[in-house]
Amino acid sequence: MGSTLQAEIKQSRPFASQEEEAVLNILRTADRIQYHLQQTLKPLGITPTQYNVLRILRGAGNGGLRCSDIGERLISSDPDITRLLTRLQKMRLVRRKRDPKDRRVIYTRISPRGMDLLEELDPVVCNHAKEVLQGLNKEKLGELISMLEEIRAPLSAKDSVQA
Repeated sequence: MGSTLQAEIKQSRPFASQEEEAVLNILRTADRIQYHLQQTLKPLGITPTQYNVLRILRGAGNGGLRCSDIGERLISSDPDITRLLTRLQKMRLVRRKRDPKDRRVIYTRISPRGMDLLEELDPVVCNHAKEVLQGLNKEKLGELISMLEEIRAPLSAKDSVQA
């Protein structure tokens, strides 16, 4: 009898290893969660990445952040942060300002309109997370978080060495 994932992706041959099956399960689960979050935010006119940027900028406070700093803090990497920030600026959710000491540096801050939108979105996203993980009790959630961090730690270490 094959795995649930094997049936979902209509794979007739067994996985080469449990590790392969586990990685594919993580990727498939992340994709499904991302898709459902996109569908949740779509009626509100914002993408998950845009929401993530607004949260990052809210946390940065009045000083704002440089483009590269925002990129480092994103949950999912985005190769074109500048274009993303331009879209948010056109939506009047962020403001950008050149550093007077170094005109090459631009700081982005969340606007009052962006803060208002976050107030509306935060409970929506929180409810989404609770809905997605409703089958897990606090103990299992803790285990899941620990296991994911354990998987990610050596990958993050490799990333910092290669950078």
